[in-house]
Amino acid sequence: MLLISIIQFLIITIDIIKNHQSMAIMNIVWPLTGLYFPILGIIAYYKLGKEKQNNATHHSHNKPFWQSVIISTTHCSAGCSLGNIIGAPIVFLTGLILFNNELATTMIIEFILAYIFGLMFQYFHMEIKHENPIKDLKNAIKADTLSLIAFEVGMFGFMIIAHLTIKNNLLEPNKIEYWFIMQIAMLIGFFTSYPINWYLVKKGIKHAM
Repeated sequence: MLLISIIQFLIITIDIIKNHQSMAIMNIVWPLTGLYFPILGIIAYYKLGKEKQNNATHHSHNKPFWQSVIISTTHCSAGCSLGNIIGAPIVFLTGLILFNNELATTMIIEFILAYIFGLMFQYFHMEIKHENPIKDLKNAIKADTLSLIAFEVGMFGFMIIAHLTIKNNLLEPNKIEYWFIMQIAMLIGFFTSYPINWYLVKKGIKHAM
């Protein structure tokens, strides 16, 4: 599964280098989606990402609502995943321990980074000139906080179960088994955040994509 995802990441990245997305932040989102979402990640890119790019005159409301929500969820999940991918090695390499608990430390650092990246992704996806950055940042916080929490609840929940049931020496970022477990956790995070993204887009809190 990890090998498939790495291949997907490379294929999507190469294609995006040749064919940039009109929304710049999606040039980062789609490769990250391919990295944690085997098979369906690359299908989503070619059916929803590239197809949308090739039909740029079509607006988001011209496609089924569920597709807009999927794209919104990939956008949210990419920011979360990037924070998690970077956060775990930071804790492992620095030996940072908070509250005498390595797992809690990892989750705290991952959540902080995921929140930062999530807000950045949300802020820069807004197709506006940011003439009022403070207001735009508040809108980004409003749009991204709930979906980010929903993602991390699913992901962290699975990682806690994994730490309770799998040998600890296999659950370190220098082991391939860790990244396999992390990938499953990210997939669960995607699915736990989808209903929240549906609600946020439906209520107009998040823009349809």
